[in-house]
Amino acid sequence: MLKVRRSRLYTLWFGWYSRRQFRRYFNTLRVFMEPGVPEMETGIPVIFYGNHACWWDGFWSQLCTEEFFRQNLHIIIEYEQLSRHRFFTRLGAFSLDRTNARSALQTLDYAAECLTSPSERQNALWIFPQGRIEHIDKRPLFFFNGTAGIVSRVLQKSKAIYLVSVVSRIEYLEEQKPELLLSFRAPLLVTGQDFTSSRDLTSRMQQATECHLDELRVKVMSRSLDGGSVVIQGRESVNRKVERFRKLLGMAG
Repeated sequence: MLKVRRSRLYTLWFGWYSRRQFRRYFNTLRVFMEPGVPEMETGIPVIFYGNHACWWDGFWSQLCTEEFFRQNLHIIIEYEQLSRHRFFTRLGAFSLDRTNARSALQTLDYAAECLTSPSERQNALWIFPQGRIEHIDKRPLFFFNGTAGIVSRVLQKSKAIYLVSVVSRIEYLEEQKPELLLSFRAPLLVTGQDFTSSRDLTSRMQQATECHLDELRVKVMSRSLDGGSVVIQGRESVNRKVERFRKLLGMAG
């Protein structure tokens, strides 16, 4: 497996690059965050889990870490993809190969090791349990059991772990460029007494993500977006430039 080879320089560069890309391709990047997420205890590790609907998912995990948290970011990427883009290991990525059972178990052990390593910062893992990109409105969702396996391993070394549901949605609304919407649910604190089985926890996470996605869809349909924080404001789109030019002509006349 490919392990993390973190580089502060690469992380700074990627933060700059990803913000530049978001400004270029989106009208806004808007974040909805329930109370309790930024206030998590740093001594307790956290897993952010969510739907995997688009290519951009790995980008905004780094952005949110910079914007909202004081954490050591880790993210799991499929071995085939990470082997082609190994620089992501410099940002906190490590690989998962589902075609190799022994390697997959090593990944789960390594993830738990990363989450329980002593640190002044909170240890965080971002994971997309679907394991592949699927349409956002596909139901039911299917989650692999790997995330629950990591939780089980962490609880052997730590008193508790947070689970935070994070979902994303890209929508074209009133602007030429789309809106990227992210939503964080309040953290769920899981202890050894709460953990019953990997299958049960996976089912609970799957259902939570489905409900969370439906809630975000309702927000979009009702245009109830004012509660979100605009983290990135995109560059002015062509339609806005045209409108501004017409206003200038009107003023000149």
